[in-house]
Amino acid sequence: MDSSPNLDRLFKKEASYYVGAGVFFLLLIGVLLSLYYSALQIDYAWRWFRIPQYFVYEDIVEIKSDVGGEVKSISIKEKEAVIQIRGADEEGSFIVPAKGVSVSEGDLIFVGDTLGDYREWKVGILLQGLWLTLKVSFIAIIFGIFIGLFLGLARIASNPALKWSAITYIELIRGSPLLVQIFIWYFVLGTLFNTLLSKQDFPTIPPLWYGVAALACFTGAYVAEMVRAGIQSIHRGQTEASRSLGMNYIQSMVHVILPQAMRRILPPLAGQFISLVKDSSLLGIIAIRELTKATREVVTTSLQPFELWFVCALLYLVLTFTLSMFLQYLERRI
Repeated sequence: MDSSPNLDRLFKKEASYYVGAGVFFLLLIGVLLSLYYSALQIDYAWRWFRIPQYFVYEDIVEIKSDVGGEVKSISIKEKEAVIQIRGADEEGSFIVPAKGVSVSEGDLIFVGDTLGDYREWKVGILLQGLWLTLKVSFIAIIFGIFIGLFLGLARIASNPALKWSAITYIELIRGSPLLVQIFIWYFVLGTLFNTLLSKQDFPTIPPLWYGVAALACFTGAYVAEMVRAGIQSIHRGQTEASRSLGMNYIQSMVHVILPQAMRRILPPLAGQFISLVKDSSLLGIIAIRELTKATREVVTTSLQPFELWFVCALLYLVLTFTLSMFLQYLERRI
């Protein structure tokens, strides 16, 4: 394919376009240089090389003895060593990697002493927080869609009980901060539910699910208004035509109205879901180690606030941008 037309359009752009692009890059470079200069003024040492260990790291796992006595024998079989320990009234056998054995035959061993070690790759705290953010956001999105779809249909229903209940719920949720709702779910409802469950000898509900419930209910109220607006934007003639074909209200809504409304709902829905991913950062206040709380813990121990908060922001950007691209793909497909 000849690319000359594209090149012609590129070079035919007005001079103001290139001036604007140049100003943008100058501003970007200026912000980065200002940040670097400010860091120099406070004598801050940038240590980007330490960041990868918070994603994956190689841990040394020690194998300890749970019996006391003397090492009677160490037999090596290929890459493993079998250590026999015999005490006055007990004995034990332990398998240790051959390269990691740290005792010899005849050594006196006490309970808790290290017999050997091996290296194992483990997931770092930032990757754990990222995964938990994804998990919480995905579950909350799924429940939020169902809650919003039900409330949106109830919002336009002719039955006063359904309509007024939906309006009350939507106004209460949208009229109060998400942070307050998380506190209510965890400290009030969580305490009530877990107390009742513990009295009946049932396992209690972890804080994670109260966080999911708060996010899902919060999202559901906004999705409900999007569903209502999407349905009401469809011309009344669509409903009348489907009813004239013999469809009842439910069939008309499922097969005619909702498929058309979804096209108009998706763009604002994408923005709401992106906001939900960012709102999940508030769950750290109820001891859920999502990405923001994990970053805060690492900053406290490593004293690297600049690098870690930049990395945290970049990870959120990757999540939201990926979700935005996926929803745009769905919008084009629909």
